[in-house]
Amino acid sequence: MQRDASAEQQPHQLRQQAESFGVDAERYDRTRPGYPDALVTAIVAASPGSEVLDVGTGTGIAARQFQAAGCSVLGVEPDARMAAWARRRGLAVEVARFETWDPAGRQFDAVIAGTAWHWVDPVGGAAKAAQVLRPGGRLAPFHHVFQLPPAIAKASVQAYQRVLPDSPVSAQATTDASYAYQPLFEKIECGIRQVGGYSDPQQWRFDWERRYTREEWLAQLPTLGSLTQLSPEQQDQILGGVGAAIDSIGGSFTMHYTTVAITATRTHSAEAPPT
Repeated sequence: MQRDASAEQQPHQLRQQAESFGVDAERYDRTRPGYPDALVTAIVAASPGSEVLDVGTGTGIAARQFQAAGCSVLGVEPDARMAAWARRRGLAVEVARFETWDPAGRQFDAVIAGTAWHWVDPVGGAAKAAQVLRPGGRLAPFHHVFQLPPAIAKASVQAYQRVLPDSPVSAQATTDASYAYQPLFEKIECGIRQVGGYSDPQQWRFDWERRYTREEWLAQLPTLGSLTQLSPEQQDQILGGVGAAIDSIGGSFTMHYTTVAITATRTHSAEAPPT
């Protein structure tokens, strides 16, 4: 059996997948969950000012929340389609990969990334953030950790196995979510420590829940990176299996989320990021 070459690569190296979300920017913006208000409040309170750089801003879901909290937000986004959607919603966005983006001497009080830092080189990204953060500024990428109910997780695995038998998603879907995400968080922390110029990184955790109907969850599924590059027929097969599982438990379910921020304060300048 031929081995999937993508399994040998790190997420930030999978550029086609990383820049595939703009295939349906409207759906992404409409269906993806926002972030806990307590997370936004904590980051703003721990930053020296209100100028925020949002890395991988996408359609601006997190950026709009920080704007609502009184911040001035600039987005950096590699997918021009996502950037165009965010601009239509009133956000300032520059199209570039963060590692190669030109800040033109600008500095910020916080660098955030909502469910996007795994698409950034952990060392190059931390170094670029150190360059653009003011002294005392805060780096704070954050991700949602979510745990599907067992019946839906099992149905998801079975659907993926039918369509993509070699996909790592098949193995991940029933893994304890906190355990599955920890290697990512450790990688982010290691990147920050390797660059230097930061306080020791911390994990801030925010627990919350959201109720999904069958229609709401199936609307969001095609925006996940594991589905954005599939054909409509492949997507329909996966959605059909997951939808049947949701129907079997009453047509709706409660998702348990933990939003985790890996955060550190800039203490002094770091060396230029690798190119």
